[in-house]
Amino acid sequence: MPLIVLEGPDGAGTTRHSKLLAEQLIKEGHDVILTAEPTTGPIGTKIRAMLQGKDAPDAMTIQLLFCADRADHTAQIIRPALDAGKIVITDRYTLSTIVYGAAQGLDGAWLRSINDAFPKPDQIFLLLPPYEVCAERVGRRATKDQFEVDVFQKKVYGLYEKACQPNIIKIDTSGKAEEVAEEIFRCYRNSI
Repeated sequence: MPLIVLEGPDGAGTTRHSKLLAEQLIKEGHDVILTAEPTTGPIGTKIRAMLQGKDAPDAMTIQLLFCADRADHTAQIIRPALDAGKIVITDRYTLSTIVYGAAQGLDGAWLRSINDAFPKPDQIFLLLPPYEVCAERVGRRATKDQFEVDVFQKKVYGLYEKACQPNIIKIDTSGKAEEVAEEIFRCYRNSI
């Protein structure tokens, strides 16, 4: 069964649309696991706390922590679900590490190499509304982490715009959520 990833800058709608895609596939009778990174496991919880605080570690350390969380996520959830024939949908995955790490000034080749061991997604939906839409959505959040500042987010957005892989489907999520969800589902259907 496929590993489907929804990626995009903060405010792009990855969480909402991961959930909507999972709900649609479940309605059709598929066995779906919906998950997200950073996870709610011990490493992911620590990452979230660090990003909310003032003393986050340096860029290399934080990206290695994201990879450690992904290793645990893969071992505990992703591989067992795929082996059991389930569809796995994850809100963020390896591309986030590559993009956010590069935005922090880390070497892209190194970032890609530390993510090579993880299962490759069958499909990546890159949610990319105009930058102003992302910024407005992030601005409405009650709490923000250290990555959610405008200068950094513009770097992240630019790197996502340049992301190019054969299995990436770019989707503008600035429209009505229901219409965007239909487009994502249609693209999923057309690619299987």
